[in-house]
Amino acid sequence: MRTARPLPDYLVRRFQGWKATQYAENRSWYRNLAEEGQHPRAMIVSCCDSRVHVTSIFGADSGEFFIHRNIANLVPPYTPDGDHHGTSAAVEYAVRTLKVSHLIVLGHSGCGGVRGCYDMVTGQAPELEEKTSFVGRWMEILRPGVADLPEGDEATRVRALEKGAIRISLQNLIGFPFVREAVEQERLTLHGLWHDIGAGGLEIYDDESESFTPL
Repeated sequence: MRTARPLPDYLVRRFQGWKATQYAENRSWYRNLAEEGQHPRAMIVSCCDSRVHVTSIFGADSGEFFIHRNIANLVPPYTPDGDHHGTSAAVEYAVRTLKVSHLIVLGHSGCGGVRGCYDMVTGQAPELEEKTSFVGRWMEILRPGVADLPEGDEATRVRALEKGAIRISLQNLIGFPFVREAVEQERLTLHGLWHDIGAGGLEIYDDESESFTPL
């Protein structure tokens, strides 16, 4: 069985268009990026959701952000057990090697991963409880947030859990010794953001009030 096949034609055409326009017009910029290495000022932990276009939201160019994407923009607890931890490795590389100044957790509206966690915990998605479900096991990171949800209809509670995913990730980040050290030495700041895809809005998390405020 073949494991890799040629790219679909539409992707080939898009690449060729990019190479002939954007790359050709900024050739020296891309060469500088290649020769000088990356020096991003911020790391962003974002969701895999294809609708969340991180660089577009902030009008960023290549080289500005070190971006790590996973389901529901979650950061797991600090667990140096020798197993594979892609998100933890990305955080370590950003803080220790790239020495980013800002670490942003970016959540969003209509998150399928968060919805899956809610359904799993409330008994609506038993398939996610299976040990063989990678999604279900990953969403265990968010399970504690369900206990803190406010009363209300399901849509209100799921929206609250989307923001709870951001808070839990921020709490877990502080559990990484090298993150805590960088924050205490004021070399790194942590930020939590929630993006409303349909309205184009952005809300920022405030530690003191434990609430999100529109920007």
